[in-house]
Amino acid sequence: MTDTRKITVTVNGKSHTKEVPTRLLLSDFLRHELLLTGTHVGCEHGVCGACTVLIDGRSARSCLTLAVQANGHEVMTVEGIAPNADELHHLQQAMQDHHGLQCGYCTPGILTTLFELLRDNPDPSEHEVRSAISGNLCRCTGYQGIVEAALDAAQKMRAGARS
Repeated sequence: MTDTRKITVTVNGKSHTKEVPTRLLLSDFLRHELLLTGTHVGCEHGVCGACTVLIDGRSARSCLTLAVQANGHEVMTVEGIAPNADELHHLQQAMQDHHGLQCGYCTPGILTTLFELLRDNPDPSEHEVRSAISGNLCRCTGYQGIVEAALDAAQKMRAGARS
């Protein structure tokens, strides 16, 4: 017999109430229950960062978090970054412009990590960007395009805030 709990979690601004097994990982809840497949699962040990989401605005590894732990909290996945379905966030556009994504497997975790960084630090240095993404493994890009994208997005976000 599987122990279950009823949870209510707000994901990307929308409230969801579901009965879930107590041992269900948040990554599996997002991908299989809510069909939000942008959150990727790589290592399943919290090492690679592909599953990074924001819980109450802070980075968390969804492969190490149980869905029941998200009960009553707000979760933002990579799908929640864009302002709407027809428009990319500055960070997403910059990743495209600076070739900061190649195979794309690490991209959702990197985007959510950088989203948090730029929200908290609108004018990061290159070192601060590199430090922020140090827990996100990327096998394809060499990170330079990602760093350039983050710095460009920060500049555009600051310029947009001034206008």
